[in-house]
Amino acid sequence: MNIYDTANRLADEIRRSDECARLQELKNIAYSNETNRLLLDEYKKLQIKLQMSMVSGAGQMPSEDMQRFQQISTLLYMNSDVQAYLMAEMQMQKMLSDVFKLITEAAGIRFELPTAV
Repeated sequence: MNIYDTANRLADEIRRSDECARLQELKNIAYSNETNRLLLDEYKKLQIKLQMSMVSGAGQMPSEDMQRFQQISTLLYMNSDVQAYLMAEMQMQKMLSDVFKLITEAAGIRFELPTAV
């Protein structure tokens, strides 16, 4: 058994899954509006900045960025098309996180985020 062949089969299954198809459909709808696209792009950039700040141990990102992130989040979640897309994306991330946990546990590796002190 070649582990890379198995990983490629898993990747194919994910690509062909109903969840992935639904996510792509909702993404296309959400991004079809120019304002939504711009807001989503900014939201994603700020989201990554926030995650990187938390992981690096730097604490919080600058308050202006956090405020901007919250404002954009509020605007995006008021739009039902965008909200549906973001919820589907979170569900996909949860599924992938579960798969990653299964794989790392099989390898005897534990990945846990440090708890805040």
